[in-house]
Amino acid sequence: MASTSLALPTAAGAARRRPFFSHRSPSRVATARFQRAPRLIAFSASASAPPPSSSSTLEALIFDCDGVILESENLHRQAYNDAFAHFGVRCPQDSAGPLYWDEAFYDELQNRIGGGKPKMRWYFGENGWPSSKIFETPPLTDSDKEKLVDVIQDWKTERYKEIIKSGTVEPRPGVLQLMDEVKGAGIKLAVCSSSDDVKLKKPDPTIYITASKKLGVESKNCLVVEDSVIGLLAAKGAGMSCIITYTPSTANQDFKDAIATYPDLSNVRLEDLKLLLQKTLVTG
Repeated sequence: MASTSLALPTAAGAARRRPFFSHRSPSRVATARFQRAPRLIAFSASASAPPPSSSSTLEALIFDCDGVILESENLHRQAYNDAFAHFGVRCPQDSAGPLYWDEAFYDELQNRIGGGKPKMRWYFGENGWPSSKIFETPPLTDSDKEKLVDVIQDWKTERYKEIIKSGTVEPRPGVLQLMDEVKGAGIKLAVCSSSDDVKLKKPDPTIYITASKKLGVESKNCLVVEDSVIGLLAAKGAGMSCIITYTPSTANQDFKDAIATYPDLSNVRLEDLKLLLQKTLVTG
């Protein structure tokens, strides 16, 4: 049940995974508070970033989803491996059993390629399309390849929801407190994640450009909370400032373009963010 250590494409080809948020909480403790959380925004339209301005006030705080609100990557990995086992997915080199993505490989994969379908398309393209219970022999046509990816992804998504509903997953430190503080101050708040059918994915800035339009807030007045360099690139490309709350799998990435970097949000207050945004515009 071995994985692979093949070289991955650069961040320019990256994207994020499909959104999971609904009215349900990631933990029983936080259920009532997450029911009051902002709606999920899923984007597919393309847009151009507005020109920068010389002054700014914080009018909207936009949270990325996976990695920022929950340290969820290992849960996604578990769900993928469960899906591979369920369908008996075997690439040519998988002689010992179904395909299995180990932790080290998945950390690298998810930080380079976002979205479950793009991950699988890339992996199967590099390692050979697999046999499975879906197709006894490896699919040859594009339509059959897409069907294979669709079926695996749909099952994986339902499995992931089951894991989340188990109540064993807690929000990252400080997330709910900061959300409540922002909402109490009358500042707009959104949880923003791209879905699998979005053509232009992170680090493309489309998702955040469209977010600002849906919120009715200029990009210069939005602040993005991200956990990875591909998210940071997307925010910067949209003309937005970005803070980073890194995870163990992204801690060593280059966040030099972020206006601040934190291990978590437990000590981050709204007034700090306002001052950071103002200082950024003054200093350029």
